[in-house]
Amino acid sequence: MTFARLAGTGSILPGDPVTNDDLVARGIETSDAWISERTGIRARHLAAEGVTASQLGAEAARRAMAAAGCTADDIDLIIVATVTPDMIFPSTACLIQNELGIRQGLAFDMQAVCSGFVYAMTVAEKFIRSGSHKRALVIGADVFSRILDWNDRSTCVLFGDGAGAVVLEASEEPGILATALHANGSLHGILEVPGSIRNGQIVGSPFVSMDGQAVFKQAVHLLSDVAHEVLDEARMTTEQLDWFIPHQANIRIMQSTARRLGLPAEKVVVTVDRHGNTSAASVPLALDVAVRDGRVQKGQTVLLQGVGGGFTWGAVLLRA
Repeated sequence: MTFARLAGTGSILPGDPVTNDDLVARGIETSDAWISERTGIRARHLAAEGVTASQLGAEAARRAMAAAGCTADDIDLIIVATVTPDMIFPSTACLIQNELGIRQGLAFDMQAVCSGFVYAMTVAEKFIRSGSHKRALVIGADVFSRILDWNDRSTCVLFGDGAGAVVLEASEEPGILATALHANGSLHGILEVPGSIRNGQIVGSPFVSMDGQAVFKQAVHLLSDVAHEVLDEARMTTEQLDWFIPHQANIRIMQSTARRLGLPAEKVVVTVDRHGNTSAASVPLALDVAVRDGRVQKGQTVLLQGVGGGFTWGAVLLRA
């Protein structure tokens, strides 16, 4: 039987960190205390003009490929999770494929907002387990600052830009142990960018709109439910988890979910303080940080989770 295992991770944050105090200095009516106490965010990275999701994604992918010890000739599948593509088409995945010099396989984008990386990782695992593909690049890349209304302090202070990537490869030993994905389109209005392009004009708002209280309420119970779902599928318990790496959106959501699961704080990987909510990039960014600083060790069990607009949510349980 063929399984999919994690072979390498990589990530990148553009430019220098922009602190909460930096935002205040730019004229946003807020404070470091207001942001950090409610969200846990102390800084974020904002891409310079001209820096694109494909550029960030390609660099994160290079780092993941180097960690996995593979080359462009080894990759036969690229899936990019993003809601801020470089252009309407071609896909960001095709642009990254070209940038990396990969000339074989297939490439496509996955759009599930902040759940995008978990969705993409799950889909890549199915390709590998089917036997049709051997080695996949799964990338989460977003330049969320491009869709923020900087006059709306309820949203603009929450997000940042970045990219993270992993290499998944075929293995005889189980790597990804269980996955679960869900969506509920009736909740689309609590987190959305309702604008569109028609006849060369923007119709509707091109900026993020969010009902923070509704998102918090949905996220906590849905994330705890989907965690139990993948653990049950793998016939495991929360006590057997070594690390919990949730979507890095809000420290209160992460803490509340961990409490529901009975997980101690020391098992939760938290990076939201340094890069804010980077949408599809947040989970692979946090995973890469924990791998590179030595917390996540080979053979340990890791739970990844995403939740985002759509409304979408999901989880991946893996053995590192």
